[in-house]
Amino acid sequence: MFRIHSGARPVAVAAAVVLAAVTGSGVLPAAAATGSTAAPAAVTSAGTSAGTAKHRVLFDASHAETAGNADWVISTSQPDPLAENADPQTEADWTGAISAWGVALQKTGDYSLKTLPAGNAITYGTGGALDLANFDEFVLPEPNIRLTDAEKTALMLFVQNGGGLFLISDHTKSDRNNDGWDSPAIISDLLTNNSVNSNDPFGFSVDQLNIQTDNPRAISDSTDPVLNGPFGTVTGSILRNGTTFTLHPADNPSVKGLVYRTGSSGNTGAFFVTSSFGKGRVAIWGDSSTIDDGTGAPGNTLFNGWEDPAGTDAALALNATQWLAGGGSGGTGSTGGTGGTGGTGSACTAAQLLGNPGFETGTAAPWTASDGVISNSGSESAHAGSWNAWLDGYGSATTDTLSQTVTLPAGCASYKLTYWLHVDTAETTTTTAYDKLVLTANGTTLAGYSNLDHNTGYTQQTVDLSAYAGKSVTLTFTGTEGSQKQTSFVIDDTALNVG
Repeated sequence: MFRIHSGARPVAVAAAVVLAAVTGSGVLPAAAATGSTAAPAAVTSAGTSAGTAKHRVLFDASHAETAGNADWVISTSQPDPLAENADPQTEADWTGAISAWGVALQKTGDYSLKTLPAGNAITYGTGGALDLANFDEFVLPEPNIRLTDAEKTALMLFVQNGGGLFLISDHTKSDRNNDGWDSPAIISDLLTNNSVNSNDPFGFSVDQLNIQTDNPRAISDSTDPVLNGPFGTVTGSILRNGTTFTLHPADNPSVKGLVYRTGSSGNTGAFFVTSSFGKGRVAIWGDSSTIDDGTGAPGNTLFNGWEDPAGTDAALALNATQWLAGGGSGGTGSTGGTGGTGGTGSACTAAQLLGNPGFETGTAAPWTASDGVISNSGSESAHAGSWNAWLDGYGSATTDTLSQTVTLPAGCASYKLTYWLHVDTAETTTTTAYDKLVLTANGTTLAGYSNLDHNTGYTQQTVDLSAYAGKSVTLTFTGTEGSQKQTSFVIDDTALNVG
């Protein structure tokens, strides 16, 4: 497809952004603001000694978490629960049906807790005091208002850049405020309809179920930091009108079921799931009854699932909170998520390493790109979503580049770069490569294409990067177009999976 522009486009030669892979270095990488290559400063660790940086956790109350009989807040004092009681000792010292959760964290001295009150929006990189860039973890406890497009983008970027996300679903048809949206639908909408990655980013989907009662059991894994964390050993949970999740490890190899519905295992019937996305971590639980401590605002019908002897819900919630905040892997504070694969500091953590892999932020960062390469033009549609990287296509002498630098961990079994490529050309020759696209790693050519490779749609390309294990590598696409007929090289939905 021919592109029209006035004047010659400058070719960007800016330095690429380095994306650090999980190294277990003891530092939680800071979350970067949208469209910026610089990250707001954020350092966390897991120790309990005086002077240790605190885990910063933001609980959501902006999506009708108190609708109906729900009362999923740590305190009615918002945003700061300490204004209700600065030294809480029991759940009764803070008002809310998940106050036991907040008080247990507060008593350790290792956490700074805040609540996003009703009337606020989830943001990332805006500079506000309750912006996600100021926190290590965000807890979304059974939302009952659908997230806006901007909020979904903010959440996905927060996780992609190193944040922890704790999702708590309830059963289908649990629409407490009668707006047509229940928590399974809201979470599913986040996973399948966001601007960052809608291609099963976390490797799980929400089952549309209402399971009345069960006592799901934990898997046997003595090294898992969520099942065997500082708050106790997890043996199981309770399910009192909730749902489960289906795992898709082919889409995200870090996904892992930790607790399963009776009779289920493997990829179906998972009740508590962990995963990773980019440099961040995710956990999801299938029933809000598990976090209910039986206290809360007067007039609500509540149930003490937090201490129900049929499960170990308190230990599960608290261990997961620490792991998501960056301190669940032996105090290393590493991020990127282990998907519950042990967190023992092994050399390889399964992860997808590229930032902004589908270009859905609408900006290049952390890629470095020539002007105009990041595009949402209808002339060359995206493989998925709205945005892609469109190199060349002007019908005049042009060189476009697209690059990103990543550090590959050592010790992995697989290092696979994938991307979807569409080649469109006005050239009619079947023998001469006038226009070319080359992929290099640190200057070494890995793949090459030309106008002779034109196709009607996208085809997925795969490149092995095993030779760069344990090294920093700059991946660069360079499109070079001749002075006459146009050739467009369109790239979308990239991924660099290690595991």
